[in-house]
Amino acid sequence: MTSDPTVNAFIAAVNAGDRKAFFDLLTPDATMSDDGTDRDLRAWTAKEIFDDNGHMEVESESDVGKSLIIRYRNDTWGEMRTYWRFDVESGKVSRFETGQA
Repeated sequence: MTSDPTVNAFIAAVNAGDRKAFFDLLTPDATMSDDGTDRDLRAWTAKEIFDDNGHMEVESESDVGKSLIIRYRNDTWGEMRTYWRFDVESGKVSRFETGQA
């Protein structure tokens, strides 16, 4: 659990493999980056999260739950230590950034 309820819901949707709940948490124009490079959000999340059984376990948080260190695992890459940073507006994620920590 983190201090931010929207981020908590994002993690819960990822861990449940719930695409609908996940996309319902995003603003219509949400963006993301992986290791500093902007990616196509839908293609990236399909490949790295939903088609590959992605799972997030919070290791630590800062910025009131919007900056996290996560032990992330999926079927392709196994487990790795990653950072995740979230921009949250009115209960929706407008941008997230991730990469190896």
